[in-house]
Amino acid sequence: QVQLVESGGGLVQPGGSLTLSCAASGSIFRIDAMRWYRQGPGPQRDLVAAITSGGSTNYADSVKGRFTISRASAGNTVYLQMNSLNPEDTAVYYCNADVATRPGASYGYWGQGTQVTVSS
Repeated sequence: QVQLVESGGGLVQPGGSLTLSCAASGSIFRIDAMRWYRQGPGPQRDLVAAITSGGSTNYADSVKGRFTISRASAGNTVYLQMNSLNPEDTAVYYCNADVATRPGASYGYWGQGTQVTVSS
């Protein structure tokens, strides 16, 4: 019904930049908040950044000032601009979105993840 597809991951040197994209498609009536999470070697998936349908944003303390989340004007694509990357940012990055397929409540959907590796 709803698919989230991430792209833009890869290998980057410390201090470098990457931009991740996540496009939502399918039976979409409305998208509320969109988020980026990341998961390192352990089982915990941590919130990196979030953006509401109105454009309000919030960030994990570890990425404030380095990462920027944004949404396309149509609202179905979310981006994560990552600057000044360091090895601690190495993780699989997942897109998450609250999607309503009809009028009413929205539900959370996940993308498949994209690997970001920061290494020299």
